[in-house]
Amino acid sequence: MTHTATIRILLVDDHPVVRAGLSGLLSSQHDFEVVGEASNGMEALGLLDTLKPDVVLMDLRMPQMDGVSAIRQIRAKLSKVQVLVLTTFDTDSEIVRAVEAGATGYLLKDVPREELFRAVRLCARGEAVLSPPIAARLLGRMRGPAEENLSMRELEVLSLVARGLSNKEIARKLKISEATVKTHLLHAFGKLGVDDRTAAVTVALERGILRLES
Repeated sequence: MTHTATIRILLVDDHPVVRAGLSGLLSSQHDFEVVGEASNGMEALGLLDTLKPDVVLMDLRMPQMDGVSAIRQIRAKLSKVQVLVLTTFDTDSEIVRAVEAGATGYLLKDVPREELFRAVRLCARGEAVLSPPIAARLLGRMRGPAEENLSMRELEVLSLVARGLSNKEIARKLKISEATVKTHLLHAFGKLGVDDRTAAVTVALERGILRLES
């Protein structure tokens, strides 16, 4: 993200009315600037270098190039650009494919406006975010029969979050990419039924899944 107060946003959706509505909504926030619009993933890729967005608000099902393919290419081309999925599709396969492609967050289009604003700000900082219905779906998909089974790596990442480390610092410490850190966090969110880092640490501590050494 650029070191300015304004978050530069690129809208990617194949419905002009949806783009217009989102543009008006986001422009109501003093720290947001909608710098461009695209009707599919191919168009979005062509605009990246010129517009230099901080956050790409991405639909999933579009002609020519779908959202997942676009996310993968955006992350490969400009790893600092964060992608926030905003879609009507909440199937397990769609969610997992988007997260694995490198999406920083995943929201449904019926999300309340304040939650959308919060998610854009979190994503601009590189923090993973899921809307509560998506967290609940991932919880149902990933939870073990008895309890939430966080992997050793997910526990490791969460424990470092609890110590106040940023995604970048965690990536450096564990010798993995920042995108991989975000993927581990999103998986942990789904298993814990939460939608941000703070809640994940709180729930994991409350349930005794995570223990902080003194």
